Amino acid sequence: MASAKQPRTLQAGAHAPEFDLPVLDGKGKQNLAGALASGPVLLTFFKVTCPTCQLTLPFIERMFKGAKNGATRMFAVSQDDAEATREFNQEFGITMPTLLDGEKQGYPVSNAYGLTNVPSLFLVEPDGNISWSLIGFHKKDLEALGAKVGVSPFRPGENVPEMKGG
Repeated sequence: MASAKQPRTLQAGAHAPEFDLPVLDGKGKQNLAGALASGPVLLTFFKVTCPTCQLTLPFIERMFKGAKNGATRMFAVSQDDAEATREFNQEFGITMPTLLDGEKQGYPVSNAYGLTNVPSLFLVEPDGNISWSLIGFHKKDLEALGAKVGVSPFRPGENVPEMKGG
């Protein structure tokens, strides 16, 4: 009996697959190589109906808005269509560039990164290697990411859960 090989989500140390995805604003496409030309890139994959994504993305947006001199480029990568993604971004205050990796296209980038759950986050260094990854919501890991990009995702005294699975 043959068994289907289950995808394995890429981890730190793996080489990030190249991609070329449409930008939500309709102004062309974004590829990984072009994004990496100006430094590290954080990719945050999400679905609009995912409660853990709804919790996580506003904290990533906080880091995006506070990142020093754009030292780390940040992209949200939606697994939904443009209309649903625009509504999500408006509802949750997401202004970072958003790319579309939807069902109609067969989720090519999500599959290349081996996603099994969302949110899934990857910090890709200029050499194309993943230096940090996270599946779900883990406060301590997001604090560590914030230290890397120079912006804390959480405010003092803010009531934030320690963990929430994706």
